[in-house]
Amino acid sequence: MDWTGRLRLRNLQMLLSLAQTQNISRSAVALNTTQPGLSKWLRELEADIGLPLFERHARGLKPTPYGEALIAHARRIEAHLDGARDDLAAMRDGGSGRVVIGASGASASDTVPLAVFKLMQRMPQASIKLFESTTDRLLTLLGDGDLDVVVGRSSRNLPDLAIRSETLYVEPIHFVARPRHPLFAKASVDWDDLFAHRWLIWPKGTPIRDSLDDALAAAGRVLPAPYVESNSVTLNLTLLNNSDMIGLASHRAAMRFAQMNAMRIVPLRLSGFGTVTMYWREDAAGRAAVAATLACLHEVVAEQSGRKERPT
Repeated sequence: MDWTGRLRLRNLQMLLSLAQTQNISRSAVALNTTQPGLSKWLRELEADIGLPLFERHARGLKPTPYGEALIAHARRIEAHLDGARDDLAAMRDGGSGRVVIGASGASASDTVPLAVFKLMQRMPQASIKLFESTTDRLLTLLGDGDLDVVVGRSSRNLPDLAIRSETLYVEPIHFVARPRHPLFAKASVDWDDLFAHRWLIWPKGTPIRDSLDDALAAAGRVLPAPYVESNSVTLNLTLLNNSDMIGLASHRAAMRFAQMNAMRIVPLRLSGFGTVTMYWREDAAGRAAVAATLACLHEVVAEQSGRKERPT
């Protein structure tokens, strides 16, 4: 029997605790076991595997690359078990399963909530959890098994080979400002008008920021300083609504906020475009609530694009 046959759920908890505390004494207390017993178990596991999982230092432990790889697998197993627990709990309480959806700023104001409305109609008893962050962070959580579906900007750097993806739509990006901004009193708006105000932009490395940088380069312009960086939709809305700052938003988000009279699109065309993609774990697609979520996202995008809905 290889070493995997001797692993138990308790062992996974021990490994994850050591990864978190990086200290045998603190993990022993947290796990309600003894320090010698925990040290002995770790030595035996490393001997069974034939690889060092942690480096020992005076201040504690540091995972080796082998340890990091095993810890990542342990986290995914733990996440799958958490999902199974929540699925069964939802079904026990009369529900029809559970889905955890991650949304970036590009999809959180429009595509994802509209899909959630459809999902609630299709599966009224489903347990739905929503989490908003940047696409790179969401994809990490998806790779760890903490999320089932992610809708965000397209990324070439997927953290796990088990992640599947599908482009939902390509859309322009817009400059936006508060509805009563002085710019909207002008007959026309040019770059110099925008440069007269402070900009509110997304952090460097985010897809929408990359699109802005490309658009500026195409126009022969550089980013005006000083500016404010923020990756929070809530903060951005508050800042824009209470100042003459100029912000940036994807088309669907800008249109949704315009309908809410929270902002208006500045009439200056940008050359940049953004691509929104949905991501999911291959091993979760068979779950009813996850499959229904993917179908609802397809329907929302088809309706917005005026295309015939895909069969579900």
